[in-house]
Amino acid sequence: MMEEATTTTKHVVVVDDDPLFRESLGLNLAENGFSVTDFNDGAGALKHFTDGGTADAVLLDWRMPGIDGLAVLRWMREKDIQIPVVFLTVLSDEIYEEAALRWGAVDFIDKSRSLSIILQRLRLITEGAKKPAVADSVADISQPLVRGKLELRTDISRAFYDGKRVDLTLTEFNIVRLLAGAVDADVSYRQIYDLVRGKDFVAGYGEEGFRVNVRSFIKRIRQKFREVDEEFDCIGNYPGFGYRWMDPA
Repeated sequence: MMEEATTTTKHVVVVDDDPLFRESLGLNLAENGFSVTDFNDGAGALKHFTDGGTADAVLLDWRMPGIDGLAVLRWMREKDIQIPVVFLTVLSDEIYEEAALRWGAVDFIDKSRSLSIILQRLRLITEGAKKPAVADSVADISQPLVRGKLELRTDISRAFYDGKRVDLTLTEFNIVRLLAGAVDADVSYRQIYDLVRGKDFVAGYGEEGFRVNVRSFIKRIRQKFREVDEEFDCIGNYPGFGYRWMDPA
């Protein structure tokens, strides 16, 4: 097991039963400035947190012997441990991702994605939320909105990325317009949900249930952009707050 975090670095807990993957990921994270503690099963991770251990983020496999990843996440949330959890898994079926998001995971990433994408998501998560978007951040709907490769034809509600049409529904288009129009600012879960359902609409799954609905919208939007550019990663998540449109470096 690697060393615990210092006060000057971000601490990541990695839970995966594949020793080679765990070692490779841990070394790469350490080389990029993170402190890493790793476990080969869910029981080890639960003991870590039960004993008072903490982290800035948890990277969690789904399928593990004994206690699986979803059980670890559910236990954490039931104990009110609100550390951001990201699933790194080979499972691609939507039912797994929806279950993970419903129980409070902040992201669900295929293990085949490049290290740079995992690092970018992890930095967004451990950095935390920035200033919220304000109402006048969105551009005039009569004018096209351009952010890097993104072009939104607001007059006809059509989205293009790198010159290719992205087949968004009107609701999805409006969400992207809200995100892209909020320059250097975050958009909260509630702002997005109010855009979709109307202000102060009451969602299912309890008081914070609207987050599940928003995550589902964001997931579908990401998928549609990746159909035209598999490297698309412009929607950053700030756990506990919302999302931001990130221009590619």
